[in-house]
Amino acid sequence: MWRTLFAAAGALAMSAFAATAQQETSNLVDKTTLRVCSDPGNLPLSNMAGEGYENKIAELIAKELDVPVGYTWFPQATGFVRQTLRAGRCDIIMGFVQGDELVQNTNHYLRSAYVIVFKKDTGLDGLVNLDDERLKGKKIGIIAGAPPADVMAINGLIGNSRPYALVIDRRFESPSEQMIKDLEKGEIEAAILWGPIGGYYAKRASVAMTVQPLVNETKGPRQAYRITFGVRPNDQDWKRELNKLISKNQKQINAILLEYGVPLLDEQDAIITQ
Repeated sequence: MWRTLFAAAGALAMSAFAATAQQETSNLVDKTTLRVCSDPGNLPLSNMAGEGYENKIAELIAKELDVPVGYTWFPQATGFVRQTLRAGRCDIIMGFVQGDELVQNTNHYLRSAYVIVFKKDTGLDGLVNLDDERLKGKKIGIIAGAPPADVMAINGLIGNSRPYALVIDRRFESPSEQMIKDLEKGEIEAAILWGPIGGYYAKRASVAMTVQPLVNETKGPRQAYRITFGVRPNDQDWKRELNKLISKNQKQINAILLEYGVPLLDEQDAIITQ
């Protein structure tokens, strides 16, 4: 009998502790400000001047919540989540790949893929994947360690590739922007980038560029990814609220992304145009 009573008391205590812990975690979400964890210099995603598409989406969500936007700035590299979201300094990361265990993901608001970018009328028109024979011997720019590098290796394209740095402080240097500039100048013949980044810089190039999503690859890792908001694991109510806002405002979110040249894909890999 006493063991049963002690067990019951212990279970109640643990339940109360768990409920309190969850409540305390949920209370970290500031309801008076949309507190955003963001990189201070990572266009086209974000910067301190509010010029990135994540900044614009944050403004849209804040308007729906009828609160101002506030930022915690931290370079999006090792320690980003720990020093921002997990530390309780902010409540939302505007762009996080679905399935990443560092955060709890909302529903996705963006699906895109890595792309190959090349100048029009230079012999590559109509190219749709990396096993195209026309790429043999071409000098191709690639961000070191990015998923398409594996596909390039499978297709024998790494030997002539030009790698660009992955981990840098983008407040002072932009390898992706430099890659497109090198493509404009003819120093490389094609560029492989994450779609939202490649689409943005290709749209602003001085010559006509083709941006082809790599959705037709049959070898190597997948190249298309869903992008979500990232929140803390215990912030379930906050996640549900954001999911409703994504659903309600998807057309407006798409319009922002398309303005930035982001190649949007539906679940069948078809291009979304509006």
